[in-house]
Amino acid sequence: MGALLGLVVASEALADGQVTRWQLQHRYVKLHRNIYVLNGLELDAFLRARAAWHWSGREAVVVGHSAAAVLGSRWIPADIPPELARVRNRAPAGIVVHSGELAKDETRVMGDIECTTRARTAYDLGRRLPLDTAIVRIDALLNATGGTLEEVGRIAARYPGARGIRRVRAALELADAGAESPPETRLRLLLVRAGMPRPVTQIPVGRRRIDMGWPDWQVGVEYDGEQHWTDPSRHAEDIERLEFLAAQGWTIVRVSARQLRYARDDIVRRVRDGLLKAGCPPQYV
Repeated sequence: MGALLGLVVASEALADGQVTRWQLQHRYVKLHRNIYVLNGLELDAFLRARAAWHWSGREAVVVGHSAAAVLGSRWIPADIPPELARVRNRAPAGIVVHSGELAKDETRVMGDIECTTRARTAYDLGRRLPLDTAIVRIDALLNATGGTLEEVGRIAARYPGARGIRRVRAALELADAGAESPPETRLRLLLVRAGMPRPVTQIPVGRRRIDMGWPDWQVGVEYDGEQHWTDPSRHAEDIERLEFLAAQGWTIVRVSARQLRYARDDIVRRVRDGLLKAGCPPQYV
């Protein structure tokens, strides 16, 4: 017998000879009724979604965070419970079931799994999560899938009386598909809420890009994760990149993870000073 499968539907795997009963008992862990995963296998949001979908008899629609994972979104916590809709049977502990209307054009098939579309998924995340978390998740989903805020807005317009509709509308006002990581989203929100003009994201400068900024004044803001400071190759590349941007007339404010966590007022001050020095009218900042 070849390599063991990571996820099995026990009754099918036994009938097909993919695993033996001994292997199922000793090398697998039961996740849901009739659904087993290989002992030691690291479960992420996608695998949890797939396991829950198999538990449903492959009949449910994968929604919420689980749909986002199936659609290819990143930054979803690995331990988040799988979310399903259109479930016939009572779900076990560990699977979240949502009810409510799903229009025909709000689902699609990814591989063999039926899940909500990127627009419907973003809409659901926006109305069910705390505001900032919702913005982070919507940013990540739209960035990964090429979705737009307009298409999410069209879904929201279908359900004007839905629970959480005000929250999703507020999230869409602040979301931006240009954010490439949750810290970039949080940094953008910090600046906007401090009264800065809304920055443009992923600004092209030659063959390079700036995380966010204001092209009118050539001031950019870059979030630098730990790898920018600890990886010598990345650090050297950053030096060359910043020299190139400076030669093009750009002022770049760099923000570290520590600063975003503990020095938020200082970030705002540095960005505001950069904009004012670049000629931004004081009333805008």
